[in-house]
Amino acid sequence: MSAIKDSLRQMLAALQKERQALAAIDLDAILLCANQKSALVGSISTMTADDLDEECRGLAEAAQRLNEVNRQTRNLLAANVTARLNRLTGRDTLYSATPASAYIGPRPA
Repeated sequence: MSAIKDSLRQMLAALQKERQALAAIDLDAILLCANQKSALVGSISTMTADDLDEECRGLAEAAQRLNEVNRQTRNLLAANVTARLNRLTGRDTLYSATPASAYIGPRPA
C-alpha cells in the first residue's frame, strides 16, 4: 500500500505543478507535468477502489478534483486563445444575426 500512497502523492505534486504551469502559461512545464502524470497513471492503473484504504481513497479523490480544476483551466485557456486568434483573423463571430444573401440565377430552359 505504501507504493500506491507514494504514487498518489507524486500525482498530487505533479497536478499542483501543472496548475502553476497553467497559471504561468509555461508550455515546457505543462508538457513535463503531462509526462509525469502519464508515467504515474501507469503505476496506479492496476489498483481498484476496493484495494485502497481510507488515506489512499482521500488522496485519489483530491487528485481527481485537482485534475478537474486543471482540465477546466486548460479549456478556458484554449477558448481564450481561440477567441484572440479569431479576432486577429477577422473571424470574430461564428454566427451572424444577419443572414447571408445568396444569388439565385435564372432557371435553365
